[in-house]
Amino acid sequence: MGLAPAIARRWLELSAEQIDRHASELTALDAAIGDGDHGINLQRGFAAVAQRLGSDGAAGAQSSAAELLRLAGRTLVSTVGGASGPLYGTFFIELGASLDGVDGSPSDVLGGGLRSAVDGVARRGRSTTGEKTMLDALVPGVDAWQEVAAAGGSLPACADASWRAADAGRLATEPMVATKGRASYLGERSRGHVDPGASSATLLMGALAEAIAQVGDSEGVNR
Repeated sequence: MGLAPAIARRWLELSAEQIDRHASELTALDAAIGDGDHGINLQRGFAAVAQRLGSDGAAGAQSSAAELLRLAGRTLVSTVGGASGPLYGTFFIELGASLDGVDGSPSDVLGGGLRSAVDGVARRGRSTTGEKTMLDALVPGVDAWQEVAAAGGSLPACADASWRAADAGRLATEPMVATKGRASYLGERSRGHVDPGASSATLLMGALAEAIAQVGDSEGVNR
């Protein structure tokens, strides 16, 4: 079995809620080292995603997880300004593509999909870890997911470990000097600030863990 559509749908819904709740915080973080619009842009983009999920058609009840995630990615690309739209759009589009027609345990399937998604973000942004970007949360998050999955961990265990590792990665961006994006223009002055992209990425990984916990055994997520 692959990823249950109910998990994908709930993840996107909860992501929209989390981004909306923390939009001001994300914008404040970005104001310190960037353009000051990260939270506002993502809030607009995920509101559009939530609206599409609530409508008929492409996001209907019969949609697969892959279809829902690709829809979210395309919506983010078309509605979010700056670099975050293309990057998060790539994340969800790559994730959806990697899940299409793939069978296996949910832990392994989603772990592999997340790895493909993060690799896509790295290619799109021409970046890697240690540069004070969203990758500093996403990469350790995926590393932790796959480590727990390889040890036979359940889907909730993988998701919880991933969120915790992403959050640790987020905090680790504070002493970094940015070498990518708008923050890199500040040089040493970017030190001492948590990266807004790593912060929003951590919110998304937390929303995934929450979605998996909420969906529960009805979708076989404990296997």
